[in-house]
Amino acid sequence: MEDKKINILLIGNGGREHALAWKIHQSPLLNKLYCIPGSPGIEEFAESVNVDGDDLKGMLDFALKNDIGLTVIGPEIPLVNGVVDLFEQNGLKAFGPSQRAARIEGSKIYMKKLLRKHNIPTAEFVAFNDYKAALLHIESVGAPLVIKTDGLAAGKGAYVCKTLEEAEKAIQETMIDKVHGESGSNIIIEDFMPGEEASLFVFTDGHNIYPLESAQDHKPIFDDDKGPNTGGMGAYSPAPILTENLLNDVLERIIVPTVHAMNSDDSTYKGLLYAGLMMTPKGPKVVEFNCRFGDPEAQPVLMRMKTDIVPVLLSCCNNNLHRQMIEWHPESAVCVVMSSEGYPGSYSKNKTITGLDKNYEKGVVFHSGIRKSGEQYLTNGGRVLGVTGMGANLEEAISNTYDIVDHLSFDGAYYRKDIGSKGLGK
Repeated sequence: MEDKKINILLIGNGGREHALAWKIHQSPLLNKLYCIPGSPGIEEFAESVNVDGDDLKGMLDFALKNDIGLTVIGPEIPLVNGVVDLFEQNGLKAFGPSQRAARIEGSKIYMKKLLRKHNIPTAEFVAFNDYKAALLHIESVGAPLVIKTDGLAAGKGAYVCKTLEEAEKAIQETMIDKVHGESGSNIIIEDFMPGEEASLFVFTDGHNIYPLESAQDHKPIFDDDKGPNTGGMGAYSPAPILTENLLNDVLERIIVPTVHAMNSDDSTYKGLLYAGLMMTPKGPKVVEFNCRFGDPEAQPVLMRMKTDIVPVLLSCCNNNLHRQMIEWHPESAVCVVMSSEGYPGSYSKNKTITGLDKNYEKGVVFHSGIRKSGEQYLTNGGRVLGVTGMGANLEEAISNTYDIVDHLSFDGAYYRKDIGSKGLGK
């Protein structure tokens, strides 16, 4: 394993990337951290680079000119577009899956067919590219059911439909109204899975697999999991629902077979594999796979990671993950997302944020959708802040996190009041 200091390039500008910058900056192996395109929060740890986040060639040119020893890709779009392939073809190390492997997130139809072929537990599904055929199908099977866009939709392409009316509306929005663009030209309609969700991240070099600590996301916008799905309104780690026995079951029946399935499909998966899981009465099943850290799950998980992350990222690139040991802080961590009023629909920007100038002893405020004008911080996205606190146990972590939330404000700020309560059995 390399022990010399290296320059590292981080791609992205959201809360997940702020958390990655915070963690990478602690590494003794870091010489200098750069970020494309960066954010006001990330600039505390990294130099922002004026290259568009979709400009793969611009990223490559910068990396070649600045002796970048490792590039870490945060969001899914550059991965699905092949940034890792481009960097590796030019002799550079990049943490993340290849374009072929990133299809596991880029196409839900590909992912579901892969799972079906290899008998990996997930909901039964049918794929459609015809609007009328999709309508006929839902009438024949009835509700509840789940409708998902095939392509990327920023975490908002899944519709849990309890009635046929809701299902018809979801099909109309995705296939006809194109609210998610071409991502909704093809959809899947799958059986509704009862149960509680959990998230599991694993590092893999394509052969060796190392699970991270568990987390639980909260997708719906409102308390008690009501309302439309979002990119995620909060998360906590560890998730008590993923017991040691269940974790072993997930690894044996889902994670290991999926990594082997990718290998057999000439799509060797290296990087961070994120499994969204449903704990059903018949055991754990796959809701989705993502080809990168989840946001906001990354924030509490990375807060709890005691080990230096840089050697782990390098070992995934170098095919020697088996050399790594990862230690974790025993405390719990909770992330509460503060969003703009109206999200996940339309929302206003440029609201002044107060409270970011304070240091919070029991947590970190990660910037998700923020820009800076002079000395003022302004809202610049649907999800604005990822307030992440620690505590000796989950109850204390929840209390510490919401205490920080109380010190932050902007016009129209909205957040869920129940993040983590599932872990307390409430």
